[in-house]
Amino acid sequence: MRVLIVNTSDNTGGAAVAAHRLMDALNNNGVKVKMIVRDKTTDQITVVGLKKSWLQQYPFLWERLVIFMHGHFSMKHHFEMDIANIGNDITRTPEFKEADVIHLHWINQGMLSLSNIRKILDSGKPVVWTMHDIWPATAICHYTRGCSSFKSHCHHCKLLPGGGGDHDLAAQTWARKVAMLSNHNIDYVACSKWLAQEAKKSALLSGQRITNIPNPIDTRLFHPLNQGEARRSLQLPDNKRIILFVSQRVTDRRKGMDYLVDALQKLVGAHPQYRENTAVAILGGHAEDLTGELPLETFPLGYVSDTRRIVEVYSAADLFVLPSLEDNLPNTIMEAMACGVPCVGFKVGGIPEMIDHQKNGYVANYCDAADLAHGIRWTLDEANRESLRAEALHKVSVSYSQAAVAMRYIEVYNQALAFKHYKI
Repeated sequence: MRVLIVNTSDNTGGAAVAAHRLMDALNNNGVKVKMIVRDKTTDQITVVGLKKSWLQQYPFLWERLVIFMHGHFSMKHHFEMDIANIGNDITRTPEFKEADVIHLHWINQGMLSLSNIRKILDSGKPVVWTMHDIWPATAICHYTRGCSSFKSHCHHCKLLPGGGGDHDLAAQTWARKVAMLSNHNIDYVACSKWLAQEAKKSALLSGQRITNIPNPIDTRLFHPLNQGEARRSLQLPDNKRIILFVSQRVTDRRKGMDYLVDALQKLVGAHPQYRENTAVAILGGHAEDLTGELPLETFPLGYVSDTRRIVEVYSAADLFVLPSLEDNLPNTIMEAMACGVPCVGFKVGGIPEMIDHQKNGYVANYCDAADLAHGIRWTLDEANRESLRAEALHKVSVSYSQAAVAMRYIEVYNQALAFKHYKI
């Protein structure tokens, strides 16, 4: 079986990392997989980048311009929307022609247009689409923010001033997605049970097959290192407990840094000794912008792409906190657990599926800084650290190992192939 994974990038962003890991997992389990991307940053021979030219950025820029105009020339929410009005035709590539299954992942920001996807469907090849957010089931948004319009039809989107006005961009894109799927089936895979449940509510995906399979992680790369050695390598203190926060862009309000600041202020107010015995490490872009906002000594580590260095960061920590306000199945929680680090997060999205409450971490009530503070204190001061560590490692080995995830995807591919042959 030959599978072609399609993603905008091969290494930038959570979806790219997950798609790349899946490619490796499948190749390690008997499936021949290649990946085609617009933005290739690695030198891996199984990854194919689209031909570079000065026109390559045109689809991205045109889509952004259309959104910008419909947004009344405001950048607010600008990158929370995609309309896939222009993209790249991959059906002419050798990789597409030789593939038995086409596996879409995050194909936004000018990688594929809805017309490109329709052409892929018209080719007759079975299509699997892994959902890293809700966009495939809505018109233009990646996270619904509580909006339920996608259950009937998207229109007057609250991300646009005035809901879109007379030229309703959400309604137009919804209609184009309906036309794209007309008389075609896609096997949708959500990375979490939560996202699968949300996708099944979408009128757009009515009649489509939807299942859930988590992202994989390579435990040969992500595993616990000696904490003392990791801290010395990173120049972090040996005499303090370290709370870790990780995000590609740490100033992204969706990742909940404001709640972490509030929770730590509450902790320090009630337990002043935290100032002396606890510190915070921040990994991600713009980490230095948060220096001074937290009530504890803070170590901004910046953006790191080297996997070995990232594993050192996790191994140096005593606790990983990700108070996301909206999230699917965060790679960062999986990575932390694979390194034996207990996690604390809010009860939202797929996070409660990853963190087993008071077993390998703590699930705090949604947007409750006081409960988040309690979870941090419980994990650091009350729970059995070795038990938490063992349970985290066990959860990863059972649920997120390469072999376990690859086998489930192979079942989906076989089902998609069988359905296509049956239809023919």
